Amino acid sequence: MTEEETRRKQQARFERLAQVVVEPLHRYLLRRAGADMAEDVLSETMLVLWRRIDDVPGPGTGSDPDPEPNADPDPSPDEVLPWCYGVARGCLANARRADGRRLRLVERLIRTQQRPPTGVSDHSDLHAALGALGVLDREVVQLWAWEELAPRQIAEVTGMTSNAVSIRLHRAKKKLAAQLGRKDAEWPGHKRDEGRSSQ
Repeated sequence: MTEEETRRKQQARFERLAQVVVEPLHRYLLRRAGADMAEDVLSETMLVLWRRIDDVPGPGTGSDPDPEPNADPDPSPDEVLPWCYGVARGCLANARRADGRRLRLVERLIRTQQRPPTGVSDHSDLHAALGALGVLDREVVQLWAWEELAPRQIAEVTGMTSNAVSIRLHRAKKKLAAQLGRKDAEWPGHKRDEGRSSQ
């Protein structure tokens, strides 16, 4: 395969990847940063994905055992999103380290964005309970509840083991339940025992 063919294949793969991951990554970043920073970090994340397109899991990678020359496979979100969330998480951490004053502003913006709009149920107790968790516990809960990732996928994003994620998630949910005054917390859209299993 010539260099130009390789480049075309990489560009086609990147374009298919972007169609799958841009919106989830944008939502992920908006939940953790102000709109301006989210846009900047999303651009940086996509640049990293372009530079590392051969490292992104799924069909079309250099490690793909038997790629079909004319195949045009769409990446599976379950396969690529955890890896991409990990890249976005790293880009966001870099952006925050680069500007401490901006971080304080972003945290104020996050608190503002978490207030429910007029006419919507007040979730201030839940946001207060989330705010009382440690940074990593809060991140694990948000990845589980907002991004709907399984513990093994959260492990890929955070660099922890699946078992450590499951334990941390279980304990964080118990803390939240206690702070919210519930003896047995039910989480919409999730099974009661989810988070205790590493799968």
